[in-house]
Amino acid sequence: MSDTVPVPEGLAEQAATIGGPEGVLDERAVHDHIVSSLARLDLDGRSVALVVPDGTRSVPMPRLLRPVHEALAGRATKVTVVVALGTHAAMSEEAMGRAFGYEPGRAEETYPGWTFVNHEWWHEETFADLGVIPASEVSRYSGGRLNDRDMHVVVNRAVVEHDVSLVVGPVLPHEVVGISGGNKYFFPGLSGHDVIDLSHWVGALISSYEIIGTTGITPVRALINAATERIPSEKLCVAVVTEAGTGELHSVSVGTTESAWAAAAEIAAASHITYLDRPVRRVLSILPEMYEDIWTGAKGFYKLEPVVADGGEVILYAPHITEISVMHPGLKEIGYHNRDYFVKQWDRFRDHPWGELAHSTHLRGMGTYDAETGTETNRVKVTLATSVPREQVEAVNLSWMDPADVDVAALEADPDTFVVHNAGEVLFRLREPS
Repeated sequence: MSDTVPVPEGLAEQAATIGGPEGVLDERAVHDHIVSSLARLDLDGRSVALVVPDGTRSVPMPRLLRPVHEALAGRATKVTVVVALGTHAAMSEEAMGRAFGYEPGRAEETYPGWTFVNHEWWHEETFADLGVIPASEVSRYSGGRLNDRDMHVVVNRAVVEHDVSLVVGPVLPHEVVGISGGNKYFFPGLSGHDVIDLSHWVGALISSYEIIGTTGITPVRALINAATERIPSEKLCVAVVTEAGTGELHSVSVGTTESAWAAAAEIAAASHITYLDRPVRRVLSILPEMYEDIWTGAKGFYKLEPVVADGGEVILYAPHITEISVMHPGLKEIGYHNRDYFVKQWDRFRDHPWGELAHSTHLRGMGTYDAETGTETNRVKVTLATSVPREQVEAVNLSWMDPADVDVAALEADPDTFVVHNAGEVLFRLREPS
């Protein structure tokens, strides 16, 4: 991507990192590295907002939170653990207990002194107002893709009211920002709609197909970093790269949100991008149960689209999914369409939440739209083999398949089908011709 700026030289080396894209770390090494790295940071007598992912990220959080708790005990005056939901559904107390390693309702016994809360993005009082980034700066950061829109920056007040904001979570290829993690835990993780809508729409204009897995400072990350600069607390990070499909860790990086992210991004790009020599006609993308709706489960499409041949198909297989999106009912109004469908009818869609428009394009993939004839042509067929009713699937411009008709073993034996288990975290791309 021509608009992507390389990560500043030496930034990744500023973080304390163990591990790499090959092999996994044992629990003692992870524990000791986190404790010793945090011991060297200025945390004494300071309050800490501990920012963590929700249940849509596969990561062994108890293995990370236990040493963080040990490192902060007797040093931090207050610790508030904030779940960075973005616009995902809130985690229940039971779900938090499972994810973070405590008996529901008894977090104090496992993590004395810590309070766990959701990012309640649906309540106005959740947010602190950090002002406006003017349209001229938005235009510059976005590579000229947005030229007439200010960006109003609001963020969960916890990261403003605490002295330190400490992000703890995984780094993966991402359909909006390129490589996730770091400051992305603030925006969109703890932000309001304006930053979410603008950043996601910039990513959609670039296209998930192009931006996903891109290392460096993409236009979307530039917007996120600009918003993060307005957070007054010190911003630190424990960034990890998981081994796909397991509870193991390839690496742990501790530093600022930018240095730790830069170090982990290099490793994630090596460990979480798989290259194929030739395109495939059909993909069976088997989604794990941590994706509870199509809004989150669409990652099983984003991560596979680049290897599908023109005219091919991606089948999202997830019998456990029953909803398109409870939190974003507007998707049922607009359906799923390619980027040009919206861009060439902008007067019709400009007032719809841009984050939903972006998600729509991400799942529909690349394609074209002829405004004169009203004809939309999509590169790839997207089929849902879920428990979402057929009429709902077809009403949003996707294809339906009865999940009972999916024979995984038969498709694995089919030379024209590429079957991916635990889809959604590893990105697949075509190898560049030598």
